[in-house]
Amino acid sequence: MLKDKLDELMRQFLSLMEEVKTLRRRVTRQVLEAQRVFLSAYSLAASEDMREALMLPRMKVEITERTEQVMNLRIPRYTLQAEGDPFCYGMVNTPLSLDKALRMYQDLLPSLIQLAEREKEMAMLSSEIDRTRRRVNALEYILIPNLTETIRYIVIKLEELERSNLTRLMKIKEIVRQH
Repeated sequence: MLKDKLDELMRQFLSLMEEVKTLRRRVTRQVLEAQRVFLSAYSLAASEDMREALMLPRMKVEITERTEQVMNLRIPRYTLQAEGDPFCYGMVNTPLSLDKALRMYQDLLPSLIQLAEREKEMAMLSSEIDRTRRRVNALEYILIPNLTETIRYIVIKLEELERSNLTRLMKIKEIVRQH
């Protein structure tokens, strides 16, 4: 059963690994693009105007966590809740590319949360695979051989006792015949 569990964990891990690779590439590309747009906006506006524009955000983001049971693992699942407007600044002193950058960051946040969730799941699966592999190896290479050796020893001792009893019975039978 442990080998079956190990096989299923490996199957889930490998499929999740492909998903995480794809998601990570997409998120990295989005972060780089958003950063490029933000740096463009930052270079177009005065640094004091940018600081004032971004100093007091009106958007509130809350992440709630729940757990999901997967093969005796409690995998965290996150839910993102956002309220308010990310554009909390005057449009006169800020470039249009700042709006675009903030919109890109806002759109990026759910993907980042999903990536964090998947990477945590992958880490938990990895540690469970290691734990299960150690159990399987302990059973295969330590416990089962030790039990086999113990069984062999007991069988040899029982056969020896049986031969001893048989010899004893034969001697008793011979003594009884002589009298």
